[in-house]
Amino acid sequence: MTPPPDRRGRWSDLDRPPLNANGLRRALLRPGGLWTSLDVVERTGSTNTDLAAAGGPEGAVLVAEEQSAGRGRLDRTWSAPARSGLFFSVRLTPGPDVPVSRWGWLPLLAGVATASALSRAAGVDTALKWPNDLLVTVDGQERKAGGILAERAGDSVVVGIGLNVSLRAGELPVPTAGSLALAGAAVLDRDPLLRAVLRSLEDWYLGWREAGGDPGPCRLREAYAAGCATLGRTVRAELPGDRALVGEAVAVDGDGRLVLATGDGVQEPVGAGDIVHLRPASSGSAEASASSGE
Repeated sequence: MTPPPDRRGRWSDLDRPPLNANGLRRALLRPGGLWTSLDVVERTGSTNTDLAAAGGPEGAVLVAEEQSAGRGRLDRTWSAPARSGLFFSVRLTPGPDVPVSRWGWLPLLAGVATASALSRAAGVDTALKWPNDLLVTVDGQERKAGGILAERAGDSVVVGIGLNVSLRAGELPVPTAGSLALAGAAVLDRDPLLRAVLRSLEDWYLGWREAGGDPGPCRLREAYAAGCATLGRTVRAELPGDRALVGEAVAVDGDGRLVLATGDGVQEPVGAGDIVHLRPASSGSAEASASSGE
């Protein structure tokens, strides 16, 4: 007989065991390393909100087994069943050596770090949709499996990452969303996946910070362009003031902005607002990933 939901323990879903907080700390917290603390909570509204309010030193990591008010860009909601994904935030303090104008690279950096970690640890290709989405391929179509939200918090930036890991088709928030499980990932154990993402994020961030935030010398700009599914496609950017811009995404500039080549031959950088894929229309993948929300 199945007990009522309020009596179920942490191991009620054996396919989704809880994270091992002590094991994660032993693996990731070390003298001289970036990560200074790591806490796992059963449930919270938003790890970004909590970590921003808590203050504290650089390198704090807050992980939630479930979020009730997870947010994406423009306050879009992000929800998933308990222990079905990775929902965490980190505090980064670039310091005086990195100009504030280059802090806009942090969500792009987090995307590169996450995608490269998942390729190694889960054996699944993850593409990047500018500026903050993580895409996987399910049944030949690109689907959003994760998102990144970076928010200023005093002299720091809190970067939140949400990633669908074991979501089944019937649990998806919309049919066009995806998960590592649906993409055929070889590993769905969240402990090694989180370790891999945080180690990759540490490597990319320290290299970027050492380069003064310049994405060129640390090869961040090159890596982002190589993994960005938006480049080479015709996109529609909806900008502040009800202005829309349509053009081919041809590059990501030194400030992390998307450069669009419009029909009249002008190249215009886009650094704000929303962007919606229009092509390739034949696969339907680009529009599908946009309709799932960012």
